[in-house]
Amino acid sequence: MPTYDYRCESCGHELEVFQRISESPKRKCPRCKKSKLKRKIGGGAGFLFKGSGFYLTDYRSDSYKKGAEADKKVDSDAKGGGEAKPAPKGDAKPPGGSPEKARAPRKKGKESAA
Repeated sequence: MPTYDYRCESCGHELEVFQRISESPKRKCPRCKKSKLKRKIGGGAGFLFKGSGFYLTDYRSDSYKKGAEADKKVDSDAKGGGEAKPAPKGDAKPPGGSPEKARAPRKKGKESAA
């Protein structure tokens, strides 16, 4: 339910009211009881959606967080512990060699028609 700000034009009293969107605006001031209450135009609440998922860190229960951590641990163990292996030193070549060297040389001469 949204929060609306009101200000009385008669006495200057300001208040916030939780109202449904479908409700009509309040008119009567709770302090001076005059019908001079006006709804102020507000900027509303600001939402910032940053990062890889605000709901994962802000609104999840503790049991969900513990389960997620256990899943991460199982996944990292299955992938080799999650530790990076150092690159080999020297003339390291990719496995299988380069594609150019893997081709067989063409033979010159007659090719048989199949």
